[in-house]
Amino acid sequence: MNRFFAHNRHAVQRLGYSLVTLMAVLTVIPIVSTILFILYKGGPAISWEFLSGFPHDGMRAGGILPAIIGTVYLTIGTAVFSVPLGIAAAIYLAEYAKDTFLTRLIRIAIINLAGIPSVVYGLFGLGVFVLFLRFGTSILAASLTLSIMTLPVIISTAEEALRAVPQAFRTVSISLGGTRWQTIRRIVLKEALPGILTGVILGLERAAGETAPILFTGAAFFLPRLPVSPFDATMALPYHLFVISTQVPEMPVQIQYGTALVLLVFVLSMNLIATVIRSRARARRQW
Repeated sequence: MNRFFAHNRHAVQRLGYSLVTLMAVLTVIPIVSTILFILYKGGPAISWEFLSGFPHDGMRAGGILPAIIGTVYLTIGTAVFSVPLGIAAAIYLAEYAKDTFLTRLIRIAIINLAGIPSVVYGLFGLGVFVLFLRFGTSILAASLTLSIMTLPVIISTAEEALRAVPQAFRTVSISLGGTRWQTIRRIVLKEALPGILTGVILGLERAAGETAPILFTGAAFFLPRLPVSPFDATMALPYHLFVISTQVPEMPVQIQYGTALVLLVFVLSMNLIATVIRSRARARRQW
């Protein structure tokens, strides 16, 4: 009888392992296929002229340098506004705020804000930053809009990373004479860095690939020059890809897929850099 039940347990375990493996394969195959397809279609378009030139001939020829630079500016601007504020909010919620009805309500609001469609954030940015504050259609307005959109992701992931640090670290630091802020700054933040970095990259990757928010606040259809001020409009890879795919007749397909490939490489490069930093931080972690 015991052998029968043991055999059944092993059979169920093998079945469960097989199902999990199958689901993983079914998840990975479409992703890898999409990347390979974009690489196959867009690879021939990649050249130095394509990466360093300006578009011309109705954007049917030339390069995408303004869109690349604009995407970099928007990503940096989003990081400048969202990362310090998001981490500060996470520190307050995880380390200082008491477990009250108000803090629970704030956490629920943050989770709900993460699920709001990006077009709603775009309309909010249009009303507040472009019209009310009179920043105009600019990098500043677009960066602030993207920052608000990415804040919920950064706050929630950073808070979970801070809460995951063992309480014993805080107790030992305070018992040795460290203040609460010294403990947070020198111990807790250092140990929670991998998780915090994950949330930051997830938020910035979403910001780099969004079209709707910048469509209302900062993206331009075509600019024959690079932006020189935060109050200038800019081209951006997501919006440029949308335009050349839907608004430009007789657009060469390889330019469309080439632009998609550059955007994909940009996002994956951010992920790769974050993975390297996160791996080194985890290697130094003491728990």
